[in-house]
Amino acid sequence: MYTTRPSDDITTKVRRASGYWHYRWGMGVLEAILLGIVQGLTEFLPVSSSAHLRIVGEFLPGATDPGATFTAITQIGTELAVLVYFAKDIGRILRSWFSSLAVPSWWKTAEAGSRNDARMGWLIIVGTLPIVAIGYTAQDYIRGTFRSLWLVATVLIVFGLVLAAADVWGKKSRDLQALTVPHGLMFGFAQALALVPGVSRSGATIAMGRTLGYDRVSATRYSFLLAIPAVLGSGFYELTTAFGASGQAGPFTLLDTAVATVIAFGVGLAVIAWLMRYISTRSFMPFVIYRLGLGSVLLVLLTTGVVPPL
Repeated sequence: MYTTRPSDDITTKVRRASGYWHYRWGMGVLEAILLGIVQGLTEFLPVSSSAHLRIVGEFLPGATDPGATFTAITQIGTELAVLVYFAKDIGRILRSWFSSLAVPSWWKTAEAGSRNDARMGWLIIVGTLPIVAIGYTAQDYIRGTFRSLWLVATVLIVFGLVLAAADVWGKKSRDLQALTVPHGLMFGFAQALALVPGVSRSGATIAMGRTLGYDRVSATRYSFLLAIPAVLGSGFYELTTAFGASGQAGPFTLLDTAVATVIAFGVGLAVIAWLMRYISTRSFMPFVIYRLGLGSVLLVLLTTGVVPPL
């Protein structure tokens, strides 16, 4: 019979009990399913999926950080949802981009729409460069320092305010045909900030887009397209590393992680469809309020010792 001691505080009781049930019933796959749902729900909203995985992990059986490897692999599922939702756009971009490489005179003879698609292909590459460089050189911070819940809580609040300011005061006159190489790089540096859980890839890039004067739909569309090479590259790198090492993605087996990834795909696809309709007529303010509330609650939990920072 499993019991808790009278002297235990509530946090210790919860964690000891959750650890028991983790051992008794093998909760790994159930935890993975829940985290897959969380990943799918939050990847495309400007609230930071990596922060949510980090926070939710503290309240699951075992009370552990799911880790950067699990997070990166499950993001493959949500990026596959992007590929499905934007399949026609991505197909046009790839055809035009490869045509511009294969035929020297292509730029002179191609229609305006095809030239814009080819430009978008190059701008996605340009915007990906910052996160590749920073992500490669900052691995120790990504797997350690950046996962402190003190930092997560702080950036949830700070970048929530940044998103609010950009959405309210940013100009709304540009669409993606106005996107330039300097703007692509600025989007890219904003995306690189999302290496810190709590910043939010979509939140940072959308805020940058709004600051540069792009309308909500254009900023969000480029944000989603820009994430494809970075997230898929990171996810498959982590997947091959996990296969070559212990067969684990952090605290989860690769089978558990695969289940979470499939679930993240299905949930993420539904969220994309909803969000693209939502932002055509509504602001990002509800997400800002949510970020401020979540960050504030997390600071209280950290201050009172309910959850540890690392």
